[in-house]
Amino acid sequence: MNVLSIDGLSVDFTTGEGTVRAVKDVSFDVPHNRTVALVGESGSGKTVISQTIMGLLPEKAKVTGGRVLFRNSPDAEVIDIAALDRKGPAMRAIRGDRIAIIFQEPMTSLSPLHTIGDQIGEAAQLHRNVGAGEARELTREMLRLVRFPDPDRGVASYPFELSGGLRQRAMIAMAMICHPALLIADEPTTALDVTIQAEILKLIKDVQSELSMSVLLITHDFGVVANMADDVVVIYHGRIMERGSARDLFADPRHPYLKALLNAVPRFAMEEGERLVPIRPIAPHAASKREAPAGPVPSIGAPMVTLDRVTKRFHTRKGGLFGSGGHDVLALDNVSFTVRRGECLGLVGESGSGKTTTAKAVLRALEPDEGTVCYDSGSGLRDVSGLSGEALLEYRRRVQLIFQDPFSSLNPRMTVNELLLEPLVIHKVGTPAERAERVRELMGLVGLDPRFLRRYPHSFSGGQRQRIGIARALALSPEFLLCDEPTSALDVSVQAQILNLLKDLKDELGLTYLFVSHNLAVVDYIADRIAVMCRGRVVEIGPTREIVDNPRHPYTRALLDSVPEPDLNAPLDFAGLDARRASEPDQWPEPFRLVEGVVPELVEMSPGHYVCAPGLAARRKTPMEAAQ
Repeated sequence: MNVLSIDGLSVDFTTGEGTVRAVKDVSFDVPHNRTVALVGESGSGKTVISQTIMGLLPEKAKVTGGRVLFRNSPDAEVIDIAALDRKGPAMRAIRGDRIAIIFQEPMTSLSPLHTIGDQIGEAAQLHRNVGAGEARELTREMLRLVRFPDPDRGVASYPFELSGGLRQRAMIAMAMICHPALLIADEPTTALDVTIQAEILKLIKDVQSELSMSVLLITHDFGVVANMADDVVVIYHGRIMERGSARDLFADPRHPYLKALLNAVPRFAMEEGERLVPIRPIAPHAASKREAPAGPVPSIGAPMVTLDRVTKRFHTRKGGLFGSGGHDVLALDNVSFTVRRGECLGLVGESGSGKTTTAKAVLRALEPDEGTVCYDSGSGLRDVSGLSGEALLEYRRRVQLIFQDPFSSLNPRMTVNELLLEPLVIHKVGTPAERAERVRELMGLVGLDPRFLRRYPHSFSGGQRQRIGIARALALSPEFLLCDEPTSALDVSVQAQILNLLKDLKDELGLTYLFVSHNLAVVDYIADRIAVMCRGRVVEIGPTREIVDNPRHPYTRALLDSVPEPDLNAPLDFAGLDARRASEPDQWPEPFRLVEGVVPELVEMSPGHYVCAPGLAARRKTPMEAAQ
């Protein structure tokens, strides 16, 4: 039995420039108790299809053809959702009850003014006609089903008090409380760490098995598809390019678009020197090499940035009406490592592991409580905390940041020309004519047409906005770039563009990178060495291939085991998944266990490969250079 059958669906949007057809004659089925993955890039029409099924299309959108047939059970009548009034009682009775949806970003989908319990229970009160007390008890049961750590406390919590993974669990509980026949999961793990992503995927499979429901999984991640889908539908510009069983499509992809998507996915098994193949390659054009800074330049491979026993604590004021009852949170604990000139050091770990705090310490956006951050600009390593005046301004020019979210980091009221001119004006670089020429150079450097300079950020795609962010970071000819999750919000095809662009710019301009990410497959592709962080500590550091092929620390192994690969022959081990234990230092086995009061020490396990193992450090003295 097919729970959902989409037959010849077409959806048009009315815009100021005329009518745009977003979905063009789409047909596919979602069988009972099976998972169908709808795969494609941003803008391909995936979300429009989900909005049509839920009756949530915006006012400017209209279904111009086809049917969306929904059957709740074998003996139920077939309902054409496309023919229902979106705001009518029949659609409201289906939406949230028989068909439920998990949205991509749980923080923007949950009301910040209401508790999790009230928001989950509301669906039961609307569709099951139960009272507030019974709805609260049903909410606790659902939170237990989605493995919320403390359901009683969870019902009274607000969304901002929860981590991204717990917010997504709350969204799943809200969708499941009425036991729907069809669940639509719209990019449910895009914004999550790999360990939390693996937990959420396992949770969806478990709940599906328990409730015997169908799942329409909307994603661009083929690793997720390989681990979740029974059938796959590939969509491009509103049209279906290929569809079939997951096994057939992975074993023998036929359409060039599907082949191109698969070639754009970073994989652990890539050969030395092998490149990702983006669908639309970028050809960077460096009109000139990066200007050589004044003074002596250290040789490639020499220490450029060193962190020596950096410690940072934050004081929280939460607890009482006037902020009493706060406590200290240890964000960085004795962090030591070196970034060598000309290399890319990948810094990986879950959210809250201290990656961004470390990057801010290097930028001098915050001051460490203990330890030093030193930088070598050509005259030897110098503590950046002592820089001031002209020396600090010069350091700011040499060290630049590429932000995670290209949209929120670009001023929407400034044109691209103004965005790229701003750092040049602030640092008084060149004449107006030279600045204008530099801006055009930067556009060519990241493969964008200089004719776009008068446009505003909203008129660009996510990948183009990220390229503008990279161009702005390169405006002052820096030598060291901090890349803070620069591809986490992008499709795999656009991600391949950006990763290849960063690799090319590194070679052409002689740049050095500190690449912050939670995706080990991405870091494996771009980094020369990897440093793994957990709970504010560096737990393992070494050459990329050594870390990936021979991880020593249990946390590193857990991270690697949680990365979904686009390969049906390498599924995630859901049964053995224990991510929460792997990120608890006091639960690690000896000699890796860390308890309060124990200083994390790095011990050399093989040449250049260091692991945080206090049990071994007590027996083997480690030189301070261990972090290098």
